[in-house]
Amino acid sequence: MEMNWSRWFRCESSFSLLLVPNQPGIFALAEEVMQPAENSRRMLAVFEVQEADDLARATSRLFAAGSPWRDKLGEARCYVRYAIAPSIADRRAAATALKTWLNSQREVAAQIFEKPATGDQSVLKTVAETAVDRVTHGVKLGKAVTAGA
Repeated sequence: MEMNWSRWFRCESSFSLLLVPNQPGIFALAEEVMQPAENSRRMLAVFEVQEADDLARATSRLFAAGSPWRDKLGEARCYVRYAIAPSIADRRAAATALKTWLNSQREVAAQIFEKPATGDQSVLKTVAETAVDRVTHGVKLGKAVTAGA
């Protein structure tokens, strides 16, 4: 099964999530790390992936008083994207694969954003861009996903 992801949309308040469906699925949260320049695309860094029995309720809770993400969503330019997945097995498999990928990419992201720009870093940028594309274009389930591949 291939996940059909929504577009990324700005996550400014619980009102920006009114069109999220009341269906089971998974969602990803990302922060804008670089604003788009002319003729380029926005660069987002995924920082959280969760599965939910009700996407609308789970994403609305992100802005609740006890939410660990409330402050970050209020301070940064954050975006959310979701995929409907009625099967609990598919949700778990997709969320686990994406979380594994996210954890494996933290080191690569740290190298890109924490080191000063010296020399040719095109290889690291290509790896990061490829990784973001994997998350934003969905996950094929039923296939083993290896970390860092």
